[in-house]
Amino acid sequence: MTALRAILRKPWLGAYAGALAIWLATIAFTEGLGGGGVLTAALSFATFSVLVAIGQMYVITLGPGNVDLSIPATMTLAGAVSMKIMDGSDAMIVPGLAIALGCGAGVGVFNYGLIRLLRIPPIIATLSSSFLFLSAAISYSRGIRIKPPPLLADFTTWILWGIPVLAVAGMAITFAMSVILHRTLFGRTVTAIGQNARAARLAGLPVDRVRFATYVMCGMFAGLTGYLVSGFSGGAALNMGAEYLLASIAVVVIGGTSVAGGFANLPGLWGAAMLLFLLVTMLNTYGFGAGIRMVLTGVIIIAVITIASGRKPAG
Repeated sequence: MTALRAILRKPWLGAYAGALAIWLATIAFTEGLGGGGVLTAALSFATFSVLVAIGQMYVITLGPGNVDLSIPATMTLAGAVSMKIMDGSDAMIVPGLAIALGCGAGVGVFNYGLIRLLRIPPIIATLSSSFLFLSAAISYSRGIRIKPPPLLADFTTWILWGIPVLAVAGMAITFAMSVILHRTLFGRTVTAIGQNARAARLAGLPVDRVRFATYVMCGMFAGLTGYLVSGFSGGAALNMGAEYLLASIAVVVIGGTSVAGGFANLPGLWGAAMLLFLLVTMLNTYGFGAGIRMVLTGVIIIAVITIASGRKPAG
């Protein structure tokens, strides 16, 4: 009973329960048709949301006011540059990945420079930089959509026994980042800063270095996601990151991470990402128009976030 109560107190439980309920409502409407295909699609698209949410989660854990709004622009820049560098060649996949990660890291360095050196609040700093980097992506790509290398496209769309291979890789990354968060000095310092930055500094923790590394890491996750989305969708598009701005924050909060900082939860990211995708799928299945769909989606997300924000953190 003690173990069951501990599980029921987990902050990620609501996200998974909500995702399951929405999936059941969807397949009930279709009389069981396409249920497996919906789950496969949900896993594929949830992977992208989870990857950007991991970086966003670390930033939010740093404490109130910390959020990265440059994620969509970073994805677009990384996707555009890496696709142009690879130019459809399988031999350039690894250099293209390195370029995408480098673009993300560069955005993170620039963002933290604005925050630390110019004392600009993170929300304003990252929002301002997003315009610069999106403009750079537009100028660099000139609106030309270059196809990804066939091997990259195959990897991002490869499904084995109904499970996307990309989702399996995403889960492995999630597990690794969970270990880093809970078992390393870096991860514990991120949490300590979010709980009380002044106390963390007085305790001798490298607060500035960890904050810098966290913003760089967030940029790299956005760059990686832009690279993978480009491979999945047939090339980089200038609006490819737009939907991930609020989605990255919603997934983090719905997944059980505290918006006040100091507490992060990685397992819940998958439940939250699945919930958001399945919610849109259900509304489409029920035949709601685009306007009503957007309103209902917004209302449900606000309700879930409100409930999640009021929940006390649990281990």
